[in-house]
Amino acid sequence: QVQLQESGPGLVKPSQTLSLTCTVSGISIETDQYYWSWLRQSPGKGLEWIGYIAYSGSSYYSPSFETRTSISRDMSKNQFTLHLRSVTPEDSAVYYCARDPPGGGYFDEWGQGTQVTVSS
Repeated sequence: QVQLQESGPGLVKPSQTLSLTCTVSGISIETDQYYWSWLRQSPGKGLEWIGYIAYSGSSYYSPSFETRTSISRDMSKNQFTLHLRSVTPEDSAVYYCARDPPGGGYFDEWGQGTQVTVSS
């Protein structure tokens, strides 16, 4: 059974870097042809895709986030981590990690989501 679990701070100050970790169980994040994404949802904006890190370790980001985002991974812990720099209150949202399976185009496994608030 595949499970994804987000973890990280619920409150971040403006201008700081938000770091969230997704711990994956039931499958290695190095498994061929799987991609591991971060998304977020805030009121009035809908679901936004932020970026992914691939099974190979390469990463790709939405143009909306690419200048201040990176995604890294720790294969020994089977985790991948989102780093979002220079946050503002507009970055307050529920953040999700999700799996994009071979063939792509959709997400078949999701974490439960974690609320992040950016406030001083």
